[in-house]
Amino acid sequence: MKLFHHPLSGHAHRARLFLSLIDQPAELVEVDLANRAQKQPDFLKLNPFGQVPVLVDGDVVIADSNAILVYLAKKTGKTDWLPEAPAQAAAVQRWLSVAAGDIAFGPAAARLVTVFAAPLDADAAIARAHVVLKRMDDALANRQWIAADHPTIADVALYSYTARAPEGYVDLKDYANVRRWLAAIEALPGFVEFQRTPVGLAA
Repeated sequence: MKLFHHPLSGHAHRARLFLSLIDQPAELVEVDLANRAQKQPDFLKLNPFGQVPVLVDGDVVIADSNAILVYLAKKTGKTDWLPEAPAQAAAVQRWLSVAAGDIAFGPAAARLVTVFAAPLDADAAIARAHVVLKRMDDALANRQWIAADHPTIADVALYSYTARAPEGYVDLKDYANVRRWLAAIEALPGFVEFQRTPVGLAA
């Protein structure tokens, strides 16, 4: 397998993190986002949306970080990470949707402003981040993991941008359950850290 990624992309980190958590070897291919390599014809053949990450497994090409998590869980038979039971599968999917929506437009967007100088409304992104963090904190009040009684790809999908939310001026101090959950993920065998950037509250 090959994973086309960038070390400052949270979407790419979640794919890299899951590969490591399930001990699945893959060649890491860094895509030069600064020089817009992701928009060049060769890369667009892999992902017409021009985004990282992309996983290449033989003749199979998977774009989109959450799709990669699903593919890897299915391909490697790691059913604990993507349960088949209807209620658990639905719970995982619910939080994958949160990762693709509320997290992307909240803490991820706030971090885009500080790390990549994206022309976005930082105050609005920070406000959205606190809404989703409160919901996550409430959901984790009586459980260790977000979607089941063990870690799933939902936890992986939510981790990266939540962990680096302070880089976008989103303070995690009021979310004790979220901070405990982050620590639990970081304690998993095979955990790999998401590269830190000294910006925002992390400066």
